[in-house]
Amino acid sequence: MSAAPQPSVTVRVPAKVNVQLAVGGRRPDGFHDLANVFFAVALGDEVTATPADTLRITVSGPDADQVPTDDSNLAARAARLLARHHGLRPDVHLHIAKDIPVAGGMAGGSADGAAALVACDALWGTGTPRDVLLDLAAELGSDVPFALLGGVALGHGRGEILRPLPVGGTFHWVFAVADGGLSTPAVFRECDRLRDEAGTGSDTASVPDPQADPVLLRALADGDPAALAAALTNDLQAAALSLRPALAATLRAGADGGAIGTLVSGSGPTCAFLAKDAESAVSVAEALAASGTCRSVRVTHGPVPGAAVTTAD
Repeated sequence: MSAAPQPSVTVRVPAKVNVQLAVGGRRPDGFHDLANVFFAVALGDEVTATPADTLRITVSGPDADQVPTDDSNLAARAARLLARHHGLRPDVHLHIAKDIPVAGGMAGGSADGAAALVACDALWGTGTPRDVLLDLAAELGSDVPFALLGGVALGHGRGEILRPLPVGGTFHWVFAVADGGLSTPAVFRECDRLRDEAGTGSDTASVPDPQADPVLLRALADGDPAALAAALTNDLQAAALSLRPALAATLRAGADGGAIGTLVSGSGPTCAFLAKDAESAVSVAEALAASGTCRSVRVTHGPVPGAAVTTAD
């Protein structure tokens, strides 16, 4: 039997950084096969679901004006998808309190979609099994299932086929937020263009199947920041730098400030910096803030769990 519906439910959901993003060739459907090692960090959004007469989205927080509040919002799509699955009307007010950079390569929109699934499921008392929620999440987008799962996981396919990975400790991160966003599809197109320009080809027949790096997986399992820093890779980084050359200065500033590992987060333009410990992370953040190469700087840690209810009134 389903649980009794709740008057209001708030769900917290983490941002992600891709500590490895290996991109295969362009498939006939336009997508790319990936070997994508997701890492959930404590920086996150909150989505609050409240009963309403119709589906409504509101947003607060940094860059809230850049978040769509129509049916293109993944949280709205999530509410409609879950309601349709259970034969309900998607009558809910979803308020998104943003803290994940918008269009920053940290899967903020996908995180909100995952949070909306969890919040609406609790609000409506539908008791959807976890595996069904993960299937619904995969319908919404490649990064949505990981936002449900959290922790660290290897994603295959488009990134939606997940295998949780062991992690031996806490890692400390600094994120440099850039002005403006980057379109993920545009970055993938630029990746293909650069590969074609280099003469290597960009389709699945030309690009090797992406595989997880065993050295990186061992570094995670051992909780070894130095080994993880040496293994960080992102096949989209060259494309992101091609579209936004100024990011190179941000990466240099973080490295000069003491980061032991640097990379563009996902499709960018947020840059991620791995520090050796919490104290070093603060120093890296101070150096980045003083460099003038980014709009804002955030210090955080991980891994952390995926989308979870924090309050239910």
